[in-house]
Amino acid sequence: MSKSLSQGREGGGTRDRRATGAFAGGPALSGEERAALEAGIAQFNDRLFFECHDTLEEAWSGVRGAPRDFFQGLIQAAVGFYHLGNGNRPGARTLLRRSLARLQRYPEGYAGVHLAPLRDGIGEWLAALDSGAPLPPRPPRIGTAGEGAP
Repeated sequence: MSKSLSQGREGGGTRDRRATGAFAGGPALSGEERAALEAGIAQFNDRLFFECHDTLEEAWSGVRGAPRDFFQGLIQAAVGFYHLGNGNRPGARTLLRRSLARLQRYPEGYAGVHLAPLRDGIGEWLAALDSGAPLPPRPPRIGTAGEGAP
């Protein structure tokens, strides 16, 4: 883990407040936290769920306050889809359910992330897992404010 993530805010505590519009009022993340979030989202969207988990967990270990559960919800989504890739449906269902419960606590736009489509996608996967219906063709993507509205 990097020194600044494990010991708090180095370099004067610079915070990133780029989020605007529907994303205003989200957490102020350090540059390292923002970079980890962006890298983790890219990995998730590339279906590199194990790598996403590692990237976001390193940042999560240093995050305090409201963003901590947000990061944990994203991590749980990544682990849930990782379990699915390994045929562990019970484990996937458990982690996706926990992820959804955490992510539902946040507004549609949080930390520059479009949460509504992600939550909807997780819900579709859970419904298919619970009912035994065919699974959706691909995991949901995590959309960001930089991509515009989904």
